Amino acid sequence: MLRESVRALAEAKIGPHAADVDERARFPQEALDALVGSDLHAVHVPEEFGGAGADALATVVVIEEVARVCASSSLIPAVNKLGSLPVVLSGSAELKERYLRPLAEGRAMFSYCLSEPDAGSDAGGMRTRAVRDGDSYVLNGVKRWITNAGVSDYYTVMAVTDPEKRTRGGISAFVVEKGDEGVSFGAPEKKLGIKGSPTREVYLDNVRVPADRMIGAEGTGFATAMRTLDHTRITIAAQALGIAQGALDYAKGYVRERKQFGKPVGDFQGVQFMLADMAMKLEAARQLTYAAAARSQREDGDLTFFGAAAKCYASDAAMEITTDAVQLLGGYGFTRDYPVERMMRDAKITQIYEGTNQVQRIVMARNLP
Repeated sequence: MLRESVRALAEAKIGPHAADVDERARFPQEALDALVGSDLHAVHVPEEFGGAGADALATVVVIEEVARVCASSSLIPAVNKLGSLPVVLSGSAELKERYLRPLAEGRAMFSYCLSEPDAGSDAGGMRTRAVRDGDSYVLNGVKRWITNAGVSDYYTVMAVTDPEKRTRGGISAFVVEKGDEGVSFGAPEKKLGIKGSPTREVYLDNVRVPADRMIGAEGTGFATAMRTLDHTRITIAAQALGIAQGALDYAKGYVRERKQFGKPVGDFQGVQFMLADMAMKLEAARQLTYAAAARSQREDGDLTFFGAAAKCYASDAAMEITTDAVQLLGGYGFTRDYPVERMMRDAKITQIYEGTNQVQRIVMARNLP
């Protein structure tokens, strides 16, 4: 029932704007309005803070179905979870009440600030500093590749509080508000895909943050960041599933209608084999993703492996499936008159963000079940 309702909403109110959102590289306001109106913008927020309290699998289904029609729009529920999960996992009761309730009610969005110009895969190499000053911390630094930056109201920011300890207790997490003095944003990145989701740098220039906005104890930020990614890499797998499903669905319909040599293209065995491989890889990715979501919900000990495996496998599969969809449409697949080239461009980022797939393989190797 959840899948049916989200798919109906996505097809009616999000999908029709997807091409324009991509073409104009504009924020999908229609999608945000539709998702907020149906309480689907941040379904992971616990009920005690006004949220739906959806489990990890339900969240995956929401993101998957939105991504099927518009990958950019699927980053609304996905990044709301990524940005706010550190608060859910490690925040004080007061912090949760203050920031999760506006998120649940659709009055705010959340982003996640981990990466920096010189700290991508090596997140522990971050340079953003947070220095204690009385009852506050003063933050200085630059965060890069921040999804929905400038649109989101709240930002989970990782900063170095003890340069000597670094990842071993020297990084702390804070909630920074868009309106805090000293917060500003760079120009939107000009990207290959997910053009409707703004990606900007976040500049922190002597931003004074009250100490009670620290997420968890001082020095626990890096552990919270890594624990967060164990859970949210599954949402990227979900996004990849949705993109791939959208491409497969469109290609399947196209080859039934397109005729060459006197019969539908889909009647040719070579095309049928391509479709069979696409569907097989997609279903394998879906089963792995759902298995990882179940582990996320239960906080299983092998979550780190399964989260990395789901993200890595699903995104690799999405890249293959969308590329094959373009091939099945022939010349038409290469034009913006048809959606599969957009899906192929959108799929690429799922192999890169929230940890490149090379990093995912390192994570898997270190956490073999």
